[in-house]
Amino acid sequence: MDEHLSTNESTSLPSYLKFSDNYAHSIISLGVVFLIGALGNIASFVTLLCSKNRKSPTNFFLLHLSSADLLVMFVIPVGEMIHNATIAWLGGNFLCKLYHFLWNFGQYVATFLLCCISIDRYLAFVFPLRSLTQSPRTRSFMAATAWVLSAILSAPESVIFHVETHPKYRTFRQCVTFNFFPSHNHELAYNLFNLITLYALPLLIITTSYSLILWEISKKTKQCKEETKCLSTRSRLRRSSVGNMERARIRTLKMTLVIVSVFVICWTPYFVLSAWWWFDSDSASQLDPKVQRGLFLFAVSNSCMDPIVYGMFTTTFRRETQKWGRWL
Repeated sequence: MDEHLSTNESTSLPSYLKFSDNYAHSIISLGVVFLIGALGNIASFVTLLCSKNRKSPTNFFLLHLSSADLLVMFVIPVGEMIHNATIAWLGGNFLCKLYHFLWNFGQYVATFLLCCISIDRYLAFVFPLRSLTQSPRTRSFMAATAWVLSAILSAPESVIFHVETHPKYRTFRQCVTFNFFPSHNHELAYNLFNLITLYALPLLIITTSYSLILWEISKKTKQCKEETKCLSTRSRLRRSSVGNMERARIRTLKMTLVIVSVFVICWTPYFVLSAWWWFDSDSASQLDPKVQRGLFLFAVSNSCMDPIVYGMFTTTFRRETQKWGRWL
């Protein structure tokens, strides 16, 4: 009799471990994000690949960024849609490890490439002559470093994540980190390391790079204005130069604000929620699941926004995209 009750208990799953409307809503939301991100980045990738200027500094990194964003789109939303449909993990231990490695890998690459773009633009602005002669090699090294470093930082995920059987419902399995870390402090330290390398440090690099660019532009604008006052014979030419510098400063300022704002808006809520879970999981679990899903979608949507943001401020990119659109 006791054995029969134990068998029923292990095979009858509670409602929160079964498919429900909440999971259906998540699948629909993730599907929308996937379609927008996949189509946008495929269009960007094909446009950049077919462009005559694909080897230009901006297009070089945009091509890499589109590849990283496509990886994110085809791993995270697709994987989460499948997981929301099955609830339990059905892919086995190998796919569990591979999935979470690719999950982190795609995010790291996309974020590090944003850092590469900001650093490259700073170097190109401050050292324009050196950039013309040495930049191809430097950019290739920077892009390769972003991919390799991302793989190294993501490797622990393939060790930490594994398939575990539910202690009460023996037929239910999940891909989790349970029973890996010796203590909660070890797990917290690892999560904080990911927070710093995936969010805090890249944000610092991006903000610093563009702030330095604006500072350099501001200095050169002042110099042009002073020279204009002293050299009256070339006043018209100087005024034109000052106007160009002002327009460049405003354009760079707008781009800086958009880049940083998109990065912050997409990632900050997600990492705040993650930190909340790490430090106080009991109170964090009381947050409305719809809000939790929304914050997760915000983070993933960063890969949807990248083609739009850089397309807004890159003339050649917009022109090639328009040509490709007319061809379709």
